[in-house]
Amino acid sequence: MKDLIAFLIFAVIFIVSILGFDNIVSLLSEFGGVIAMAGFLPILVVLLIVFVATSVKIVNEYERAVIFRLGRVLGKAKGPGLFILIPFIDKMVKVDLRVVTMDVPTQDVITKDNVSVQVDAVVYFKVIDPVKAVINVENYLYATSQISQTTLRSVCGQAEFDELLSQRDKINAKLQEIIDQETDQWGVKVVAVELKRIDITEELKRAIARQAEAERERRAKVIQAEAEYQAAQKLTEAAELLAKHPLAIQLRYLETISTVGQYSSNTILLPLPVELLDIIKSYKTDKKEC
Repeated sequence: MKDLIAFLIFAVIFIVSILGFDNIVSLLSEFGGVIAMAGFLPILVVLLIVFVATSVKIVNEYERAVIFRLGRVLGKAKGPGLFILIPFIDKMVKVDLRVVTMDVPTQDVITKDNVSVQVDAVVYFKVIDPVKAVINVENYLYATSQISQTTLRSVCGQAEFDELLSQRDKINAKLQEIIDQETDQWGVKVVAVELKRIDITEELKRAIARQAEAERERRAKVIQAEAEYQAAQKLTEAAELLAKHPLAIQLRYLETISTVGQYSSNTILLPLPVELLDIIKSYKTDKKEC
């Protein structure tokens, strides 16, 4: 309402300054009430149309307007919707509130363990305070881009190469926290930061491949050794069990013969009684005692 009243006052002053107060009075006195107004009305309508065309502004739902009146900000940002500006006195700056997706250019980084890599990222942010975004920084898009590049080099330089590959979530969270703190004074909120790509040299790729191959071979040998150890334990338990039950050895012996006999081959099997082995053992024992 205040803006509308100020607009009408300014419109009257502007019309009077163009036509002149004396001319308006003379028109009214010369032609008389209705006739004078009939001649003055078209001019007034044209001037009002020009003022409305230059004064009425519309801001979309995803935008806000920061109004400067004679160089001073009029409180909070306005919008969305329709509002009136005073020509030549008010100046409007539109600010988009939607989330901005910004690609951070590739940065050359030397990690904490002296590995040279190239890293790029993407930053998602939006303006939450349009007044700060216009007043406190010349170009919040460019400023956010620059602070993102420097922060990316700094954070990746403090991390080891293995952390960049295996702990990306931690790196992303740290990047978001630092960039958000720096851009808070500009009315910008960082929604997320994601590392897109980590490029390394061919020599380093081959070294990583050799390391992975050696690690797999180590695991294979360890697994094989554990398998042999477990097999030895089971064989020991089986031997102890068979020693306690001699008849089990005969059953095992007969089962082996049956298994071998199922296949057609030239192998000749001569069953040997297990008791014969006991006789041989007892004979050797008697011979030693003699």
